Amino acid sequence: MASSKAGTLRKVVLASLIGTTIEWYDFFLYGTAAALVFNKVFFPAADPLTGALLSFATYALGFAARPLGGVIFGHYGDRIGRKKLLMISLVLMGAATVAIGLLPTYAQVGVAAPLMLVGLRLVQGFAVGGEWGGAVLIVAEHGGAKHRGFWAGWPQVGVPAGNLLAAAILALMAANQSEADFLSWGWRVPFLLSAVLIGVGWWVRSAVDESPAFEKAREAGGASSAPVLEAITTKPKALAIGAGLRVAENIGFYIVTTFSVLYITQQVGLPRQIALNGLMIGAGVELFTLPLCAYLSDKIGRRPVYAAGALAMGVGAFGFFRLLDTGDPMMIYLAITGGMVAHGAMYGPQAAFLSELFPTRIRYSGTSLAYQVTSVFAGSLAPIIATWFLKETGSWTPIAIYVAGAAAISFTAALLAKETKGKTLAEIDGP
Repeated sequence: MASSKAGTLRKVVLASLIGTTIEWYDFFLYGTAAALVFNKVFFPAADPLTGALLSFATYALGFAARPLGGVIFGHYGDRIGRKKLLMISLVLMGAATVAIGLLPTYAQVGVAAPLMLVGLRLVQGFAVGGEWGGAVLIVAEHGGAKHRGFWAGWPQVGVPAGNLLAAAILALMAANQSEADFLSWGWRVPFLLSAVLIGVGWWVRSAVDESPAFEKAREAGGASSAPVLEAITTKPKALAIGAGLRVAENIGFYIVTTFSVLYITQQVGLPRQIALNGLMIGAGVELFTLPLCAYLSDKIGRRPVYAAGALAMGVGAFGFFRLLDTGDPMMIYLAITGGMVAHGAMYGPQAAFLSELFPTRIRYSGTSLAYQVTSVFAGSLAPIIATWFLKETGSWTPIAIYVAGAAAISFTAALLAKETKGKTLAEIDGP
């Protein structure tokens, strides 16, 4: 029986990891393309930094739709189940990504091109808004209390895996094409490949069982009629702490993975290949450090591991830009990798940490709200704020201070949170 349960858990973890990797591949592909391509293809009339600001603005709109996705998917995920909503989010994300790869350019249809880009980015944001909560919960609610941090951390690995896949495919296209060919059609290939990836994700996820914790709560008549409202009215402190935990992780991540591409290519003046190689190396290292940090959160606690990651991100922000300014590829790779390791120390324990803040009846809604609402004010604005600081001051110092301020918020949230490692779902649900 124990072997059967372990086999089921491994299947759920694998399906969740593959699906999450595919969805985040789609989402991050846009971010990397926004830094390298979209400012030239969809906003060609602007100067380089203004074009980058406009490109990042469309990127940010995807985040604006994430809370709506979190609310809608969270509501139905708490009422009819985690699995159904995960399948819907997968299809929505894939369809939008393929459509971006088919868009006409500004030169072909004028202002209609960026408008269509915005619309599809909103669909992407809506879909990923529902993805995260379902993916981590279906794992967290299958596993036991002793190793929940480790197992729930595996869907999180889909983030660096998706980022690595997106950067690798773009780097491959960029390395084997002229600038003109890459801007003409090469950038479209990674977007169109999403059609194949979505088919794989659907096949894998369709074999996964529904969350046993959700099934048990539904059979006991424990489903909430208004889970989003209940989360807001009964768990405001949990929502605030969850949002605070997200600030540094989210801002730091998008400075390291998105803004750094712009900084390296336009400010330092290096080829795009250096930036993409750095992203691949950093994401590759995080594939290993993230589950390690999730494992440590089961051993020494969610709070100390998370707080250490926030501290490393805040202090490391100043060294990060100094290393980029050297123009030495090895130093740039070291900077990006260090940022990804700090991110992993927060992102690894985060799935279990946020899940354990809410009872089963409102867990999808509560975790999605804490996770996705923060994204609007943190990750979506980070590249825009950083680009504006650079444009206005010509210096990275205010950007590093911005990251350090975010880190202080998450460090404080980690200290204020209750330690939840080892708690059973029954203990979290209460009487």
